[in-house]
Amino acid sequence: MIAGAERHLIAGPSGNLEVSVIAPAGEPTGIALVAHPHPLYGGTMENKVVQTLARALSSLGNETWRANFRGVGESEGTYDDGRGELDDFRALAAHVRQRHPDLPLTLAGFSFGGYVVSHLAHELGARSLVLVAPAVGRFPVSDVAEDTLVIHGEVDDVVTLPDVMAWARPQKLPIVVVPGAGHFFHGDLLMVQQIVRRHLLAKDMA
Repeated sequence: MIAGAERHLIAGPSGNLEVSVIAPAGEPTGIALVAHPHPLYGGTMENKVVQTLARALSSLGNETWRANFRGVGESEGTYDDGRGELDDFRALAAHVRQRHPDLPLTLAGFSFGGYVVSHLAHELGARSLVLVAPAVGRFPVSDVAEDTLVIHGEVDDVVTLPDVMAWARPQKLPIVVVPGAGHFFHGDLLMVQQIVRRHLLAKDMA
């Protein structure tokens, strides 16, 4: 768990959703939503990569939200093969937008969560999109904007780098490859955090 994060229940499409929010040090300059990996394989909003993304986004002034998808933790409902999970994330976005209707939105997702946010980035009007080890080949990850940050481990054996390159190639989409990293980036989480911070800071300055 992240120190200082507040946990709540909000209304979701299949019952309550358990959410966690990190407030930035001062007034938020943006909002960020982070999606977690596959619910049937231990994925939760407390996943280490998801926490890493949340910390990076919060440090940049975003009010940062995570939610457990239906059937995970205290979130009600049952796994719905990605369809209901898209609706869960829409509900989270609607809740946060009511609080901050005018702040720029960043979406981030890890693995299965990358599939979710890839499909919602345009719909939700996201200014920035971050995908870490998106679940290409396992779910129909959408094409994304050319300024999307995609981070992948060189030796990922869950979602292989060749599969991600095959998805990215028609889009001419650059991939940031972390040498020697596997799917969960054990020992490389600080590098992931630094890559995200550098990318978004540079985008803000452009």
